[in-house]
Amino acid sequence: MTAAESADEQNDARPPMTGVPEGRTQLRVGRLVKAHGLKGAIKLELYTDDPDGRFVPGATFTLQVPDSSPWHGKPLTVREFRWMNSHAVAFFDGVDDRDAAEELIRAILWVDQDAAEAPTEDDAWYDHQLVGLDVVRDDVVVGRVVRVDHFPAQDMLIVRSGDAEILVPFVKAIVPEVDITAGRVIVTPPPGLFEDLPGDDEQPEAAEEV
Repeated sequence: MTAAESADEQNDARPPMTGVPEGRTQLRVGRLVKAHGLKGAIKLELYTDDPDGRFVPGATFTLQVPDSSPWHGKPLTVREFRWMNSHAVAFFDGVDDRDAAEELIRAILWVDQDAAEAPTEDDAWYDHQLVGLDVVRDDVVVGRVVRVDHFPAQDMLIVRSGDAEILVPFVKAIVPEVDITAGRVIVTPPPGLFEDLPGDDEQPEAAEEV
């Protein structure tokens, strides 16, 4: 249900990006995780639901790398994107062998995005659209979305409710409605997700003496 791309506000470790036009934001779309083969290919960890659209030849990304990296301050441009045994793999301009690929491992890829642009998928939202929304159950605000976590099985809305952070599975059965305009998500959580069930804190009674 989420477009999986993360706005820059959600990654405090990322150094500030400069030159981002007004009205646009930086979205995290992938991370380079492993050199593949001898010709500069690199396996990707994807943070986007549309990798084939994001990683088209000529697509250019801003890199998050250490200051000591030879790629610091340089863009990275896709030369070719393909799937190998269900793994996303890309070739980039200027990365022609394994040694060059190794210099980019753990780099995070960011792209400029119109802050008002919506994802093209039905029932899909960018993380930055969800963060800050009120969480409403039975017409009562029970918390606020503070971030979105992406796990292999499903996405999770991390909801701040009082002093607690609650992981809410981002599935239709539990989050039936997202209303960006109204600034809220409607939840129908199972019992115990937002409150302790009766008896949770009770201590077992001592057995009666015979």
